[in-house]
Amino acid sequence: MACFLATTVAAVAVGAVKSAQRPSADAAQAPGTTPAPATSRHKVPWRRRLTWLFNLFAGGSVLLALEHIWHGEVIFAPPFLTAMSSAEETAAMWREIGTVGVGMVLIILAAWGLMVFLAERVEVFQRLALRTK
Repeated sequence: MACFLATTVAAVAVGAVKSAQRPSADAAQAPGTTPAPATSRHKVPWRRRLTWLFNLFAGGSVLLALEHIWHGEVIFAPPFLTAMSSAEETAAMWREIGTVGVGMVLIILAAWGLMVFLAERVEVFQRLALRTK
């Protein structure tokens, strides 16, 4: 019905946080120069992590919205969501947003956390491999 609204709200929130972040010094460096060593213990910059999370939320939202349009659950005239045509369907829509939509947000957050964890570990393993040569 409208579960894509939960991921849409999450994408907007992450986009707002990302736009409030200042670009890092690495982004401002001249092309072709070697970046300065990271002072943080994290190998993947925070802004890049937020970009990954935003892309996951926004991509999921767009695909889910297209799927709901395809199935006729979203229309281009008021009330825009067919589930809002009656009070009973609206209550069911809110339950779906609270269960399925929030569940999708949590799964996307878990996938993003795994992505960040693996990205950090790959960097560590690459450094260890270079050290042993």
